[in-house]
Amino acid sequence: MSALAPQLAAAVAAWRAEDPDPATAAALDVLVERAGDGDEDARAELVSAFAGPLEFGTAGLRGPLGPGPARMNRVVVTRAAAGLAAWLQQQRLSGGTVLVGHDARYNSDVFARDTCEVLAGAGFDAVLVDRPVPTPVVAFGLRHLGCVAGVVVTASHNPPQDNGYKVYLGDGSQIVPPVDTQIAAEIARVAERPLAGLPRSSGYRVADETLLQAYVARAASLVGPEAPRQLDWVYTPLHGVGAAVVDQVVGRIGFTPGRPVAQQVEPDPDFPTVDFPNPEEPGAIDLALALAAQQGADLVVANDPDADRCAVAVPGAGGDAPGGWRMLRGDELGALLADDALQRGVTGVYARSVVSSSLLDRLAAAAGQPSTTTLTGFKWIGRVPGLAFGYEEALGYCCDPRAVADKDGITALVRVLALAARLRAEGSTLLGRLEELARTHGLHATDQLSVRVRDLAVISTAMSTLRAAPPAELLGEPTEVVDLAAGSEQLPPTDAVLLRTSSTQVVVRPSGTEPKLKCYLEVRLSPAESADVPAARVRAAGLLATLREEMAAALGL
Repeated sequence: MSALAPQLAAAVAAWRAEDPDPATAAALDVLVERAGDGDEDARAELVSAFAGPLEFGTAGLRGPLGPGPARMNRVVVTRAAAGLAAWLQQQRLSGGTVLVGHDARYNSDVFARDTCEVLAGAGFDAVLVDRPVPTPVVAFGLRHLGCVAGVVVTASHNPPQDNGYKVYLGDGSQIVPPVDTQIAAEIARVAERPLAGLPRSSGYRVADETLLQAYVARAASLVGPEAPRQLDWVYTPLHGVGAAVVDQVVGRIGFTPGRPVAQQVEPDPDFPTVDFPNPEEPGAIDLALALAAQQGADLVVANDPDADRCAVAVPGAGGDAPGGWRMLRGDELGALLADDALQRGVTGVYARSVVSSSLLDRLAAAAGQPSTTTLTGFKWIGRVPGLAFGYEEALGYCCDPRAVADKDGITALVRVLALAARLRAEGSTLLGRLEELARTHGLHATDQLSVRVRDLAVISTAMSTLRAAPPAELLGEPTEVVDLAAGSEQLPPTDAVLLRTSSTQVVVRPSGTEPKLKCYLEVRLSPAESADVPAARVRAAGLLATLREEMAAALGL
């Protein structure tokens, strides 16, 4: 301990005395010993882990597992639960029902039980889903059980060493400002008191099977008895928790079960077959694509580990994935699902995040339905009044907003299967329908410039560079620049910059969940320019490549 600076040494000792988890306490002891022996990596980890509290924001908590206030562990989670309880009491919601669920990551079950014990100790009717379940099941349960709040312990598609803590309110959506800062303030107050003094109780309830069966029944109800069901498809949950529920829903509807990717079908917190358990990442669904090519399947569908996102791949010309398959971009699947809902006569507001394709607006307008744009995240999309359908390009889709006011990869899967089966019965495909939409509304091609960093200062520097000297032109067209930090008529303030021309849209923002700078690119061609869709795609790809270069230069990357 003597090798550490006095302030850090004191913080480490205080933490060690309070930590109820032998595993993290032992890990802390090892770090201290290594730092004392001159291990600079261990010293750096201690400095990082005790640099300050893990930030509680609109995504709740998310970070690496380990000891210290800047990591995910039982101390941090216990304080978060107590802070949430204090905030709910301030809102005069004392004694209300709070639903708590978790995925299959390391310590998720432990964190969920700690949360229930703290909430029950504070007098709430805490209900634990005591097995790993998809996040949408908990989001559904909030309304189904009349909850005042909910918690899901999950890091979604983050790397294996991470975990997280999503907080929902009784309306079924994740928290938004200023609730996040209010809860964070309560968590800070809790941290000033001894952890052992927090009241805890084992008197929480365990959710029975009826919750899951109610979700399954609702998801299955999205497909009518007359709908075609002939489809050969491959499914992977990417080592997550989606497979068991997907099997129940698909069986209830009467679709042929998806051919499972055997290496990825069971939950595994190590995610051994992928570098990142995110279907957007290159290579993540290669095993599924190989199986689909081998079996001659019509479709590949993947969920991320907590099954709130849905990815789709299809066979077709120009596919750059194994076997000639092609991943549909999130915007392409969003357009297909929105078009499907409009074709079925679903009325209401069609919503997209600001970083998603503007094609949704054209589709809705052509069908006589209103559309709107929100900030990124379903905490915003799910709260749109009169929502009929909402999506964001990061593979998040809300296809049944009356039941789940959040992204739901399972009901999105259901709608994809139904659409693909109908198109097959009509002699068409998902790619064929995309071509029809391009000829009618003009090709809307999207891409992303995404930079993962180790030093977060790289992101802030790039954003400052862009704000100080935004490009006057993009693709030779004059640029309108909107700094969304100041907000707009439609959007609350956020750390993002929007650039528009007559045929392009670019949004630059830091990722809300990962150490990434993201630049979302869209190029639009007119219907006349899109009559020959393959040629239009080639042209759009060239324009997007140029746009990437122009934006990389503008960001100083």
